[in-house]
Amino acid sequence: MKFDYHSLRNGSDIRGYAVKSDEAPVNLTDEVTKKVASAFVLWLAKKCDKNPCDLKIGIGRDSRISGERLRDAFVASFKDAGVYTYDCGLATTPSMFMLCVDEKYTVDGTVMLTASHLPYNRNGFKFFTKDGGLEGSDIKDILEIASYGAASQSSKRGRVKKIDYVKEYAKLIKEKITTATGENKPFKGMKIVVDAGNGAGGFYASKVLKPLGADVRGSQFLEPDGTFPNHIPNPEDKEAMASISKATLDAKADLGIIFDTDVDRAAIVDASGKEINKEKLIALISAVLLKDKKGTIVTDSVTSGELEAFIASHGGRQHRFKRGYKNVINEAIRLNNEGEYTPLAIETSGHAALMENYFLDDGAYLVTRLLIEAVKQRKEGKTLSDLISDLGVLPVKKSCRFKIEGENFKEYGLDILSAFEKFAQENSFLTHIKGGYEGIRCSFGGKGWLLMRLSLHDPIIPFDCEAENAEDMASALKEVETFLKAYDRLEGLNALLDI
Repeated sequence: MKFDYHSLRNGSDIRGYAVKSDEAPVNLTDEVTKKVASAFVLWLAKKCDKNPCDLKIGIGRDSRISGERLRDAFVASFKDAGVYTYDCGLATTPSMFMLCVDEKYTVDGTVMLTASHLPYNRNGFKFFTKDGGLEGSDIKDILEIASYGAASQSSKRGRVKKIDYVKEYAKLIKEKITTATGENKPFKGMKIVVDAGNGAGGFYASKVLKPLGADVRGSQFLEPDGTFPNHIPNPEDKEAMASISKATLDAKADLGIIFDTDVDRAAIVDASGKEINKEKLIALISAVLLKDKKGTIVTDSVTSGELEAFIASHGGRQHRFKRGYKNVINEAIRLNNEGEYTPLAIETSGHAALMENYFLDDGAYLVTRLLIEAVKQRKEGKTLSDLISDLGVLPVKKSCRFKIEGENFKEYGLDILSAFEKFAQENSFLTHIKGGYEGIRCSFGGKGWLLMRLSLHDPIIPFDCEAENAEDMASALKEVETFLKAYDRLEGLNALLDI
């Protein structure tokens, strides 16, 4: 059977299975990878209006055990096409974009081999040009070229040069910190622990924090290990956050930092071990940026009215948009282009893209910006947590994912949302909130809210709900159950009322 290259598309990335396991057969084989690499060369050559043999491309990888094999497959295709390749070895996703805008190297594009926080048997490809990460439509075009088996062959064999670009990227970050603080050792007297989850983020402790004076003893899982033996490198994972919280407390540190595998996401914990991620992280970086200039903060849809009120109290405006880090980034860029100052696009997952940093979702840059503020707060006898002390939190939370069985899940899911909108408009307990950019959002009780939406790519209806008390939550969930039980293709409804 002909391989379905489009099955590898995951929004604006490519994802697949790269290591044999019981979960699924390997579909990122050497042959498939080489064809995707060849397709990227042809796509990039057309975009740059160059011959393939005149291109310069950078390639990096995270710590996954399949990384070197996939790197070799990419490089083989690049050589065949006559491409000059910079092999960056172990790298971070943000650093691979920064290579695109580094005038020293003048690359035309880059590729990062990563599957973010997914298990060790998965891997994937993220592509960049100087304009940023590729759009979903670009990925579709590349996979279409790959499906036809098109490739460029050159009489000039491509060359490969190995570089340590993370070292240069770390230097840029250090310069940012010393310039902003006016100090050569701004972290002197501070203890900061880093948890890299055995991904690619260990450099931040050794190449950024320590040279700038921080005591990084107590940092953990800095060594790359693509089997991720300690915990999933994911700031959204409860086990991972519990691990960095414990490490921070054990080390009696001022702050703890955790990165995901490829360092495009991050979270922190304070000296008391309390997590600052998700809405708290959005609030914190918003407060920092709005101190400089008031503007609009673009977030994904799954955020509370408490966060909206917090942003407003700091002189900003929250603009909710549909989930997907590229979606919130592109929306922030659109608002800026229309004259509405929008310094931040951020998802609750930790993807944070700042206008001052090319709207690149960069966990290391996010942490850098927060640490600069931590130095300023410390001089005033305050901490970062003080900046979000007035953030309200709804204590009762519920999240469910209802699976849609059968074919044509998008049509079925959209029908459910359309019917739920009408149901909410006629319901006495729920109040439909108009003007949402994703799914159906309702308020209830005092400050309670719920959101029902359709997953971007999977046959799933995610449902999120927050309330001031268990009674309001139970009432809201009962209304939702009354509506959903009419749909026999939904699985997982039994979890809805389990508060």
